[in-house]
Amino acid sequence: MIRNLNCLIQPFAKPPRTPRNFGVTFSLRLCEKINNIGAGKKDDSRRDAEAQRMTENEIGTVVVDRAIAIHRELGPGLLETVYEVILARELQDQGLRVERQVPVAIEYKSVRFDEGFRADIIVAGKVIVELKSVERVTAAHKKQVQTYLRLTGCKLGYLLNFGEVLMKAGITRCVNGLEE
Repeated sequence: MIRNLNCLIQPFAKPPRTPRNFGVTFSLRLCEKINNIGAGKKDDSRRDAEAQRMTENEIGTVVVDRAIAIHRELGPGLLETVYEVILARELQDQGLRVERQVPVAIEYKSVRFDEGFRADIIVAGKVIVELKSVERVTAAHKKQVQTYLRLTGCKLGYLLNFGEVLMKAGITRCVNGLEE
């Protein structure tokens, strides 16, 4: 892995961002990011420990906050996967452990099927987030989240519909034995 790209681009100062030197500015930022990889491993492990101590409700607050911010920025109507990728990144930036497209196993007649379903996002192993980008959420969508909660043993889930004009109208909170 390349750890230091300073030898490739070493200007005396960062040039202003203009169409002509955009590539240089972009390359400088890329070099800075690559050089900082692994620099904050102690900070990352501390943040992971703090995130693990968060309750489901605290994690849920972060999820809803980030979803609203994304919806304000991008608006409704994009594909579900676009919102999924961006929300996952936003949650990771908040120090939360995020898993995307997690297989949810199901057992039928004593036979275990490892990929019965796929949860869009599971945050810190505690909160399931199912994303939609549709005109209207149906009862089937809500039952899907309830099923994921039951199969995984998680206590809190959110159905986030980015297809709504206002994100507030697209948030459905689902619980499975969660103590308030």
